Amino acid sequence: MNPTTTAPVPPKTPGTGTGTAGPGGADPASGRERLAAFVQRQGVLAVLLTVVLVASFVYPSFATLDNARGVTVQASFLAIVALGMTFVIITGGIDLSVGSVFALGGVLAAWGSQWGMLPALLVPLAVCGAIGLLNGLLIGRAGMAPFIVTLASLLGARGLLLALTDEGATTRLVPKDSAFAQLGQGSLGGFGYPVLIALVLFGAGGLLLQRTSFGQTLFAVGGSRDAATLMGLPVARTTVLVYTLSGLLAGFAGALNAARLSSGVTIVGAGMELDAIAAVVIGGTLLIGGAGSVAGTLWGVLLLAVIQNLINQIGSLNSSYQSVVSGGFLIVVVVAQRYLGRSRRST
Repeated sequence: MNPTTTAPVPPKTPGTGTGTAGPGGADPASGRERLAAFVQRQGVLAVLLTVVLVASFVYPSFATLDNARGVTVQASFLAIVALGMTFVIITGGIDLSVGSVFALGGVLAAWGSQWGMLPALLVPLAVCGAIGLLNGLLIGRAGMAPFIVTLASLLGARGLLLALTDEGATTRLVPKDSAFAQLGQGSLGGFGYPVLIALVLFGAGGLLLQRTSFGQTLFAVGGSRDAATLMGLPVARTTVLVYTLSGLLAGFAGALNAARLSSGVTIVGAGMELDAIAAVVIGGTLLIGGAGSVAGTLWGVLLLAVIQNLINQIGSLNSSYQSVVSGGFLIVVVVAQRYLGRSRRST
């Protein structure tokens, strides 16, 4: 009798689930993993497009070019702040100081604008960048908790803001028709300069995150700081840089806002840190770090801006309902991220 031979079982490759092929040779576990990853990355864009499509049919004034210009300009300042927050959260950190730094940057820019555009931009960048650098040194080098450090910076920046404005009694004005004022109020192709600047920064941020070793280090640090250290990656230096970048972007956004308003308003920025965190998380960046994208953050910012605009379109609701809707979206996204994370680990 001829001996019976058994075909060798091919080894299971990592990330392909159970190795059991479905119809046509497809691995169902691998398909679920890809679907979960796709939903996590692009789900917010699908929601944004759906909301825009429905709103365009329900409210004819929503789907106008003028309304689109207004929405994007208002969203551009939060977008710049949220860009810096994206880098911080990818590393597993948090920055609660950006709202106060945003307001401080506006006041410093308005103060410096009396000497021209260059001081109006350099002064807030220097001061706000220094605040971010201090945050980074305390967190990255001294090993302090990001929540505590940036909470202290929130209070410190707000206190410095009040000291510079006599407890808010003095409002610094930007000279009318100055080059700095035009930076916030001018437009190109129908869209304001702040929108175009935000798009350029997001493009540069995307390249930095996806095409450079620094960006890959951010993901590694967020995935596991201990593993990144064992790999020889500059964990402390990377942490210092991301918090410095967050401070710079928040200060720059505040300067642009001051140019648009023609004054350094002291009451702006309250709660902006929460809006920035919400936009980043809604955009698919994990709060625990290690995963995220700047494109997702941009969609998250636009979704929040569209929601605010729809509330204005309704007319019978006040702006406080935006916080209710944003909070609801945030809870849904966090729960979805947890479920998708479990699904990907189980495949």
